[in-house]
Amino acid sequence: MHRFRTYTKPWIKKETPTEKETRVREIFRRLKKEYPKATIALTYKTNFELMVAVILSAQCTDKKVNEITPALFKKYPSVRAFARANIIELESLIRQSGFYHNKAKSIMGAAKKIESDFVGEVPRTMKEILTIPGIARKSANVVLGNAYGVVDGIAVDTHVGRISQRWALTESDNPVKIEQDLMELLPQKEWFSATYRIIDHGRAICKAQRPECARCPLKDICPSSVV
Repeated sequence: MHRFRTYTKPWIKKETPTEKETRVREIFRRLKKEYPKATIALTYKTNFELMVAVILSAQCTDKKVNEITPALFKKYPSVRAFARANIIELESLIRQSGFYHNKAKSIMGAAKKIESDFVGEVPRTMKEILTIPGIARKSANVVLGNAYGVVDGIAVDTHVGRISQRWALTESDNPVKIEQDLMELLPQKEWFSATYRIIDHGRAICKAQRPECARCPLKDICPSSVV
């Protein structure tokens, strides 16, 4: 993850906790106005399809995942079907997502675990869902929030991690620590929507290689803005 250790705006070094809290509130007020309908980009019909799509999305674009999943879900229409899949055939269907050997193992492992331990239903708690192969906190937050409206944290993907650093909301590269830092700064009612508004902002403006600071609605309060 690329870090912005030297900020272009010198005032960030003198920012008090109260000033930081005010700035964070303003950031997310503007993001809400800019991206009022921000939501998950993955397409799915069932909670397990959501979980499969999330596993496939690791180091792969949501667009590519959405191209892969229609044929995948047609061939394997249930948890039971995935649990009994031929792994070679499964790998062939998800090859374009990258890291398909590991992803196929995770998907089949998740299906078998859910079938044997959770009566075929994706579990509803963070403790339980973290026992599923291929599911760490980021994936767990996405699945729980979108499947059940259970908000136990903030999903930190590459966009959320990168932008949180650019905004000087964290000094960490570790997704778990970044999540903790964001959870301390934001009220819980904002955790779920914050993820998707940051992601949309990362895709539209605050890109990894060439952030478009000149047209960013946050340029006056972003410590990394080059404008």
